[in-house]
Amino acid sequence: MAQPSRREELVEAALLLFMQDGFHATGIAAVLAKAGLSKMTLYHHFPSKDELILAALELRDVRFRDWLFGRMQALGGTPRAQVLALFDALGEWFRGEAAIMGAVPEKFVGCTFVKAAAEYSDLADPIHHLAAEHKKRIAETLAELCRRANLPEPERLARRFCLLKEGATADAHMGGDSAAAAEAKQMAVTLL
Repeated sequence: MAQPSRREELVEAALLLFMQDGFHATGIAAVLAKAGLSKMTLYHHFPSKDELILAALELRDVRFRDWLFGRMQALGGTPRAQVLALFDALGEWFRGEAAIMGAVPEKFVGCTFVKAAAEYSDLADPIHHLAAEHKKRIAETLAELCRRANLPEPERLARRFCLLKEGATADAHMGGDSAAAAEAKQMAVTLL
């Protein structure tokens, strides 16, 4: 496997810190220290902290969706089973068993995209927009799975599953309830 570029090292380090400490609270000096790179390297790749945040969120979007839909496919054979496996995958994430960013499972710290949208609350802000796009991509993929499962009103059903997903994620994060995914799955079954 090829060594990551300095840009990739920077984005990865920034993302881990943003996830752990928040976007505004994470300073450039902390990112540089974690990545072991110079300020000159940072500004060579990113003209602003916001550009670095966008790159970090793009990386998280790709890796999270790859992990989530890969786990759903692995856990459920049919499209219908894969839809319900959404909640099994979430349970793994909530329990700290999900290796989303690499080979090592990560500690669950809530949804990076909800945090980004909260810190950059203006709907027109590119960071808020990218966070919203992540949620939209998940809903679109769930709707496609619902169509493949021949479920009625696939877009509406996918939206409901997303609402259950978001509620379970918030509950798991705010209350430390890793069983929230199983509760959400029981509600999802009634929707089918």
